[in-house]
Amino acid sequence: MDKKISAMTELGNYQEGSVVSKTIINKKTATVTFFAFDEGQALSEHTAPFDAMVQVLDGEVEISISGVPFHLKPGEMIIMPANEPHAVKALTKFKMILTMIK
Repeated sequence: MDKKISAMTELGNYQEGSVVSKTIINKKTATVTFFAFDEGQALSEHTAPFDAMVQVLDGEVEISISGVPFHLKPGEMIIMPANEPHAVKALTKFKMILTMIK
């Protein structure tokens, strides 16, 4: 494991018209992934078999869970329960950490 201090907002850069992702930890029991979304980029509604926590690092995002929209800003987080449909839409450029517990 890499033993160094990292600024979470500097784990990756925005790319025009894209979603950038970088796996930080990938274990049998959990994954931690960094994402950087350009404004307007989205992940369409889907489900996952595990609980997941989103931590917003920069920008603003709308996360819908079972059809209910939530507007998140830097420093805020939300839990997306296993097997509930959810979607992500970047209201501005935004960065997040996704932690999925298996």
